[in-house]
Amino acid sequence: MTLQAAQTQPADSSGKALYGGKGTRRISVHDIAAAKERGEKWPMLTAYDAMTASVFDEAGIPVMLVGDSMGNCHLGYDTTVPVTMDEMTLLSAAVVRGTKRALIVGDLPFGSYQEGPVQALRSATRLVKEAGVGAVKLEGGERSLPQTEMLVQAGIPVMSHLGLTPQSVNTMGYRVQGRGDEAAHRLLRDAKAAQDAGAFALVLELVPAELAAEVTRSLHIPTIGIGAGPETDAQVLVWTDMAGLTGGKVPRFTKQYANLRQTLGDAAKAFAEDVVGGAFPAEEHTFH
Repeated sequence: MTLQAAQTQPADSSGKALYGGKGTRRISVHDIAAAKERGEKWPMLTAYDAMTASVFDEAGIPVMLVGDSMGNCHLGYDTTVPVTMDEMTLLSAAVVRGTKRALIVGDLPFGSYQEGPVQALRSATRLVKEAGVGAVKLEGGERSLPQTEMLVQAGIPVMSHLGLTPQSVNTMGYRVQGRGDEAAHRLLRDAKAAQDAGAFALVLELVPAELAAEVTRSLHIPTIGIGAGPETDAQVLVWTDMAGLTGGKVPRFTKQYANLRQTLGDAAKAFAEDVVGGAFPAEEHTFH
């Protein structure tokens, strides 16, 4: 079966909902489109390793993004810019191995597609063949249309990314995008262009809620918001922000659903104190 055929299989009749559905096969881009038609909202989280991805898969998260955000929260870089194709391929493969149902989307990192469609196809093909992802994500609207069209024609599903595009942080900075009539019209034009080029979904990052709602109403493909208000079709968060593992100041649009940084720190301290005090290993941890 070709990649394109696999991505367009119909949804399982046993449970069509993306979150909470009963199907056991991989979520496909066909399922994502069907959810838009049903008006169903759904969650997406980032993932960078097999163990964490398996937890999210068991929790029913239908789509996971192996984002270049790994640069900040997993690899220790200051920005996403240094992330390489080798790193993206390695971690994407781990996430694929750790999951059974979720659609895994691999980011194309900075420098892996900007040269043009041929470079984009080479990079995306590597993520599909070596890592096993079901789709790829790239940043930019009109400037990335040739790349999007080339990938879609080759049978590789593409998720587009507009608004704050972290790979362009050196030129745009970290600020809300699409404010003002001219900027709003440009973003809406880019969104429609990405759809026309064949993108199956669109991430809107750090965009005014009213503009994100207008884009969502204007498109037949789903929008995925991060700091873009409540009216997008889906919401995505960086998992370390969501789970409270990220240290220091976190973005305003993030909601913490746990405090794993404190939990892990307390566990490490308890282990250390047991070792120093002679309580670990105890008899039940010892072989004779």
